[in-house]
Amino acid sequence: MRKTTFLKSLSEIEIIIKKCQVCHVAMVDPAGKPYVLPFNFGYNDGTVYLHSDYKGKKIAILKDNPSVCINFSTDHEMFLAHEQVACSYGMAYRSVLVYGEVEFIEGREAKTEAMNIFMKQYVTRDFTYSNPAIDNVCLYKVKIQDFQGKMYHHETLE
Repeated sequence: MRKTTFLKSLSEIEIIIKKCQVCHVAMVDPAGKPYVLPFNFGYNDGTVYLHSDYKGKKIAILKDNPSVCINFSTDHEMFLAHEQVACSYGMAYRSVLVYGEVEFIEGREAKTEAMNIFMKQYVTRDFTYSNPAIDNVCLYKVKIQDFQGKMYHHETLE
């Protein structure tokens, strides 16, 4: 039996966010066209941390319109009820959408803190950063203003 569960609390969606290695950030360019890019990220206390170069299309878009939707998706697993029936196949997953606005992070101390949050998504230690390393990276954060979370699974996958 297939089952859809809608997630209602921040703590439920945090479990999914923390399991992911990549998120997809959707933004809207000045012509009203959607633009979606994959990002590595950090997460802490209701805030997603992102980084990139200071140059490029995404920075121009985000400075013009800081509203974003970020997708996190994990635990993908195909299941089936009958091997010969195409409609019996499905894909289990856990997925989160978060909405917010990009805020650019300035200052060595704030950027260092953001980089450590970012790195803790992937490793368990703090780092030291050279001045050029901090100066040459554009860091930004998105405080979660709203979210949607969903799990779709087969009862045998619970």
